[in-house]
Amino acid sequence: MVEPTVEKKGFSGVRVLIVGAGIAGPTLAFWLLQAGHQPTLVERAPELRRGGYLVDFWGAGFDVADRMGIVPELSRRGYVMTEARSVDRGGRRIASVNPSGIMGSTERYVSIARSDLAAAIYDALEGAVELIVDDTVCALDDDGDRVRVTFENEQPRDFDLVVGADGLHSQVRRLAFGPDQQFEQYQGIVVSVFDVAGYRPRDELVAIMHAEVGFQAVRMSLRDDVTMVVFTVRHDGRVPLDSVAEQQELLRERLAGAGWETPSLVEAMPQATTFYFDAVSQIQMPSWTRGRVALVGDAAACPSLLAGQGSALAMIESYVLAAELARADGDHGLAFTRYQKRLAPFLQSKQAAARGLGVAFAPRDRLQLLVRNTVMRLMGLPKVADLAMGRSFHDAIELPAFVPA
Repeated sequence: MVEPTVEKKGFSGVRVLIVGAGIAGPTLAFWLLQAGHQPTLVERAPELRRGGYLVDFWGAGFDVADRMGIVPELSRRGYVMTEARSVDRGGRRIASVNPSGIMGSTERYVSIARSDLAAAIYDALEGAVELIVDDTVCALDDDGDRVRVTFENEQPRDFDLVVGADGLHSQVRRLAFGPDQQFEQYQGIVVSVFDVAGYRPRDELVAIMHAEVGFQAVRMSLRDDVTMVVFTVRHDGRVPLDSVAEQQELLRERLAGAGWETPSLVEAMPQATTFYFDAVSQIQMPSWTRGRVALVGDAAACPSLLAGQGSALAMIESYVLAAELARADGDHGLAFTRYQKRLAPFLQSKQAAARGLGVAFAPRDRLQLLVRNTVMRLMGLPKVADLAMGRSFHDAIELPAFVPA
């Protein structure tokens, strides 16, 4: 890896409030620190979040992690999966894909729990960033010279810039840009991810998938006798976002009568040590910045779970935003414009590709199920897999050099 260019320019000390301490927020804080700025993180949860799904991490996001020096930690915490196996109702193998057969190498690829990725990024800050937990913003007053931030619990404070890194349901986006319905594009699917201890059977380093009309169920064996379960389910009604009881009841109803191990996985759900549920949606906005406020990660351009790269893309966005702020010589407006121009085509292409993948995660009908299973069988052929997937492991973007101010 060629070391990024370093050149001093004398613009530093900008106070930046970053709302959200998941993936995008701590990544942005890391790079703002390199430029001598003063980032503050605020997180709605009372502690850094646990749970979430396993993310496949590669491409330009991996390059950002490499520049942060955290790749060894990601490798320690992560997994190199040896097989993605699709099975029928009786558990018989339909198709099998070896990730290394697609990528040719696993040296710059790792599967890692989203919470472990977030923890590794946060640890890289080494305590140098103020973290406010169990709080969020409830008002933003941008007067052109600074942003007066009103918190739910903390006293109001002034910041030079505010960045929303607070995910699909971003509070910063609502306050600065408008209500969710202006930007959220629901994909007709809900996702649930949970961890259960002691589940049997186990298949080490294998992702086992079973799909029927309307859903897909996946289980993966993690360390410490933990099994991660992922359900993606077609749902056209109201999405219950605030009640775990309603969420689990929705899953029980939708998965009633399903084959393979699905009944056992549903039965294990109430004993989950972590439980995540959300709509599968994209965020599509004409601009990710307004005045002294910007958005990164899912808050700005969520590609949805279907893209399989949301965490890596969030790191790319945060890195590019920090890099553009570092080289803008105090002109945040110029930095924001360059940030949008550099990333918009790239992220729009990721979103467009993801919209066509619903058939893989939750087939609408028997024809889509047949298409999914046929493609899975073909993916077991190395040359076909390389043609179908190889390009997706190479992001069509060149990261800018980081030039601290």
